[in-house]
Amino acid sequence: MNSPSPVNPARAVLAEDEPVLARGLVRALHEAWPKLQMVSVVHDGLAAVEAAALYRPDILFLDIQMPECTGLEAARQIVDDWAPSLPLPLIVFITAFDRFAIDAFEQAAADYVLKPVEPDRLTLTAARLQKRLQERLASPEQTLMLLQAMGATPVTAPLRHIQAAVGTTLHMVPVTDVQCFLADDKYVHVLTADRTWLIRTPMRELAQRLDPQDFVQIHRGCVVRWDAIDRVVREDTGRVLVHLRGREQAQVVSRSHTHRFKAM
Repeated sequence: MNSPSPVNPARAVLAEDEPVLARGLVRALHEAWPKLQMVSVVHDGLAAVEAAALYRPDILFLDIQMPECTGLEAARQIVDDWAPSLPLPLIVFITAFDRFAIDAFEQAAADYVLKPVEPDRLTLTAARLQKRLQERLASPEQTLMLLQAMGATPVTAPLRHIQAAVGTTLHMVPVTDVQCFLADDKYVHVLTADRTWLIRTPMRELAQRLDPQDFVQIHRGCVVRWDAIDRVVREDTGRVLVHLRGREQAQVVSRSHTHRFKAM
């Protein structure tokens, strides 16, 4: 992925089900932000999910009411499938109805623009997005990613122990004992053969500290140990399931990670 920088302009995907409106938005965005690179324009929610997976854009402009799936549903799918090692795209919802505003901001929207889009409002949106991207470039996480992209040696060694607090006691759980990490709203569940521990470290941060030789990300909220996988099953519907040794519940592999499981 090309991160936005002085030499790599920000990249965007636009999803709008009305082609005429889509062309108008592209022109208006070019006027408001001439250096923005529009890598794809699509006309339904599923196509937006596919374009996001293909291009890994910095910004998504999503209409809310679209065929196949809504912009809100597309945003949820995109975020669920996003690689934890990459910064999430900034999402701007564009719609004719303000009643979706609360739902949009629950999806961590960077902005919410009402149709018909006024040029001054779009200029304000462009300024907000550029500021967010500049702040992201200045963050330690992004600096590390850029260094790694240039071939620099990572400064953070892989985790060897998980520090899990139970009451006033801090337990040191060897990473070699961990079968799976599962994220929910507030915690990450650390599953070993005989116990589940809870930690507060965000999954995105945790996944970057795990050795990729030992662990594999199968969707945004799940990382499993390669050695703990018993079998991988592809259902008739196309859904791929990972079964771990000694556990009844299988984990679903998101579409962006199914390529990791191919016959040799």
